[in-house]
Amino acid sequence: MTVKYVLMHKNTPVAELEMDENTGHILKVPETYAAEHLPVGVGFKKGATERVDLNDWWINRSIPASRSGLRNVLETLGIATPSALLTRCYGLSLSDQYWIKPENSDVSWSNVNFFENPFSDDIGDILFGKPSSKRNFDFFSPDNTSNGNLKKRWKIVDEKRCLIKGGSKPFQQQPYNEVIASAIMRRLDIPHIDYELIWDEDAPYCICDDFITAETDLVSAWQIMLTVKQPNDISRYQHYINCCSGIGINDIVHALDQMITLDYIIANEDRHLNNFGLIRNAETLQWIGAAPVFDSGSSLGYELTPAQIRGNAAVECKPFKKHHKAQLELVTSFDWLDFSKLYGIGDEISEILSDERAALFLGPDRAAAVAEAVEKRIDDVHDMAMDMHGGMANDNTEDDVEEDIAQSYEPRL
Repeated sequence: MTVKYVLMHKNTPVAELEMDENTGHILKVPETYAAEHLPVGVGFKKGATERVDLNDWWINRSIPASRSGLRNVLETLGIATPSALLTRCYGLSLSDQYWIKPENSDVSWSNVNFFENPFSDDIGDILFGKPSSKRNFDFFSPDNTSNGNLKKRWKIVDEKRCLIKGGSKPFQQQPYNEVIASAIMRRLDIPHIDYELIWDEDAPYCICDDFITAETDLVSAWQIMLTVKQPNDISRYQHYINCCSGIGINDIVHALDQMITLDYIIANEDRHLNNFGLIRNAETLQWIGAAPVFDSGSSLGYELTPAQIRGNAAVECKPFKKHHKAQLELVTSFDWLDFSKLYGIGDEISEILSDERAALFLGPDRAAAVAEAVEKRIDDVHDMAMDMHGGMANDNTEDDVEEDIAQSYEPRL
């Protein structure tokens, strides 16, 4: 069944859409009203919106098919695909101001947006595996538009919109890692989102406030890098810098220096192109700057044994280079990094990972191994800072990431 909608950017009509109600896919874009308000990276050529681009953006907005337990969720809800959930909540998100308005409807953004209006817990409950005897589910939830493969949901806590995330088997370590990454960035004055540890039914989770407001959009690095075709002889790193400069963000290098340094220290395996980016004003379209660092949980040997962690086992690297050492060489300056502020970080890490309830998943040997590995990588960064020869001069395309895909969290063999 084909249904007509208007793609809206807050209160601005952007484009007319014809959609398949069963699959949630965009079939046609008959007319574009405000091309400048199209999602970043969506092409507009010869007076028409590139439907394939817009559909890719729309599908990327839905819960990924690789989300843990998603198949059972769809069966419970009687929904064919994750993208079909999008139309059930007007495509609204807590990451930006885009939504779809049914044709001839008088519904307004002020009456439905999740930043200012309540939303249902039904979808979040099901995503968290909580049994329900309901037959009439309330689909009005930002959980329909939450990306990432780990278990997660949105909750309103003390009138704040908060994201709650879980971990993966066997150690459930990612929530702890978010707290550790927050502690490191707090010490180094790196703009970031603070995470706290919480428990629910004997499982650890982390919680953070939404850093996007009713006036702003989070625009992923993936979208930014679609604004210009990448030349074959330009590295992914330089291409991202060039794309940022092309839209008026000329000071992105310092933010990248800080993010790359953090990711080396915590051995982050999943800094893919959808979990960093830029923030802009949704009404004026003015760019505000780099988003604070968030989503750093898939790190610190989250699924390795203590022996592998101590042995500095090879881990995946993203988003620019395949290896962390090569990516660290992209850093142009460590002048901002006060190593004295990291004194005692190993003890703080051990304390975080030695929480009484953590014994269900982690042990003292694991806590000690993680703390030792972090201190070793801090020493590596210190050595590079003392013998600074990296930076842009060493950047080329040889070690570039070829396919930037989020972690699936399937157990390694």
